[in-house]
Amino acid sequence: MKKAISSEDARRLINAGNLILVSAADGDKKSIATIAWHMPVSSEPPLIAVALSKEHYTSELIMMSEEFTINIPSWPILDKVILCGNVSGRDKDKFAEAGLTDDSPAKLVESPRVKECIASIECELYETKELGDHYIFIGQPVYAEVEEDLFADNAWDSAASELIFHLGGKYFCKAGERVAK
Repeated sequence: MKKAISSEDARRLINAGNLILVSAADGDKKSIATIAWHMPVSSEPPLIAVALSKEHYTSELIMMSEEFTINIPSWPILDKVILCGNVSGRDKDKFAEAGLTDDSPAKLVESPRVKECIASIECELYETKELGDHYIFIGQPVYAEVEEDLFADNAWDSAASELIFHLGGKYFCKAGERVAK
């Protein structure tokens, strides 16, 4: 039997994407935002979209610097990822608060990478869309790297990588078995 849910909660049905940390910097100012809303949006040119609240300090830094880095965390740093989602970068240095390492300089952008993450994608800002209470930042990847033993045949080893998935609210899970068909 199925049950109805509110249209406001409908987004939770497709919210089970892996969490990412979006980092940005402008001069000596830097921040990290924990994000569940993201997706590839084009193969040619390669483009990735991330949705950030207009209120996020990281959004302000992306607007100023016109670049950002997507950092992909794994299960062992879940508590640090949650902390980055619950603290404002305007008020605190999230790297210090969460015990994360600023792995700067990045290869091709000024936005910091998070050393404890298992992968990162450095992006130049391609376009910004304002939708409701969020900005959709569309980035063009200029450099990416991943822990080699966690990514093979152009796919995550889901069990070994232990990607963090947000199920909505206070609920999280990690990736499990990888199957090829």
